[in-house]
Amino acid sequence: MGWTRTSRAVLAADRETVWGVLADLTRWPEWNPALGEVTLDGPVAKGRTGFLVPRTRVIGEVHRRTAPPFTVAESVPGARLTVEQRQPGGALRVSWLLSDAEDEPGGTLLQQRVEVVGALSPGFAVTAGRPLARGFAENAARLHRLVTGGTPRAGALRVVIAGGTGTLGRRLASDLQCRGHDVVLLTRRARPDLPFRQREWDGRTVGTWADELTGPGPLAVVNLAGKLVDCRPTPANIAALRSSRVDSTRALVTASAGRDLPVDHWVQASTTAIYSDAGEIRCDEGTPVPVGLPQMTGVARPWEEAFEGAHTAHGVILRTSLVLDRDAPVLDRLLLLTRAGLGGRIGDGRQWVSWIHVDDWLSIVRAALGLVPGLEVPPGVVIAASDHPVRNDELMSTLRRRVGRPWAPPTPEPLLRLGGVALRTDPALGLTGRHATSSVLRGLGFRHRFPRLDDALADLLG
Repeated sequence: MGWTRTSRAVLAADRETVWGVLADLTRWPEWNPALGEVTLDGPVAKGRTGFLVPRTRVIGEVHRRTAPPFTVAESVPGARLTVEQRQPGGALRVSWLLSDAEDEPGGTLLQQRVEVVGALSPGFAVTAGRPLARGFAENAARLHRLVTGGTPRAGALRVVIAGGTGTLGRRLASDLQCRGHDVVLLTRRARPDLPFRQREWDGRTVGTWADELTGPGPLAVVNLAGKLVDCRPTPANIAALRSSRVDSTRALVTASAGRDLPVDHWVQASTTAIYSDAGEIRCDEGTPVPVGLPQMTGVARPWEEAFEGAHTAHGVILRTSLVLDRDAPVLDRLLLLTRAGLGGRIGDGRQWVSWIHVDDWLSIVRAALGLVPGLEVPPGVVIAASDHPVRNDELMSTLRRRVGRPWAPPTPEPLLRLGGVALRTDPALGLTGRHATSSVLRGLGFRHRFPRLDDALADLLG
């Protein structure tokens, strides 16, 4: 039995510099908040032993009193480091692999693998493996700050991310900050646990935060602000969904008008749900927007219209599909249902699901920000989705196979609607669908790292 989680990040620093911090295991808690203390009996080398203590009070005390020391199982300076802690009935291994980043000259690709093996691995995975692996993108951003001293690289792009404390916002902020860019988040409530500079705003009016759009150097805006769609489709909720997006977009557009020069790049979030329930229509950037459902088209259309008049030299409206990310609530909910034996198709299972791996979504956003040499995304609408949408039936069967669950009975539409009332969610999120792919990105030669669903889930779930 076993459990594995592999994560990766690109850091704008050479391998030797990254190794200098990474190999000082006593500094591990400085960039991974799951740990409270790490000691080592000398400079890192194969065979060295030490102790690690989780930050959680109860588990930390139990671990401190009962856990054996960990051992440095492998140490190749500038390349590989592995620590292993054996327990009765299992073992925990954490490995880091450093290599030259292909898409970031002079940068380092850092890969982390957390593995729990043995008969008691399910328990160790919960108490030790998952906490160490969780939030790796933000941990990598913390590590990068330690490596570089928090100074953006020369010629860095200043990126203002509205709605930056959401799941996608944090992933994007981590990715850009690790690559040496100057990131600031606009948020309604600052979070001291995040390793990013933050400015508070109300998401409706222009305030002191607008000075982030001034000053020298290249500037980009990424607007991801908006209320989560996982709610009952009541008139009041639909109005709140719409206003949270429209008001924040208008505030940013108004603030941009105060600049002498236009914002260099602007990525305005939208959604493929703008096509509502598209049935068998093959949607791309040229597909006309229908009247559609009020909670889908009725929210997304005015959201995009609010972007008109933005003072920017290059603006991309990014219609994003379902983003598969291990730390995102949507995948967690699907996995919870699947593991509970409720991973059957929804309704007739014929509805299309357009999706994208989070790494591919990040690549598209970087390209839209002008950060990918040789890939110039034109202004206008761009769809962020894999070229291979799947039916709902295939999505659920692939999830079952990946988590080792047998066939599960389908969820009939009446039962889903009843469950939507009980869970205060919108059954249309599961019953509707659309086949959406990007003709624009295909024309540019963009290549998805994870074009197929099975490959994406294999990477995310281990």
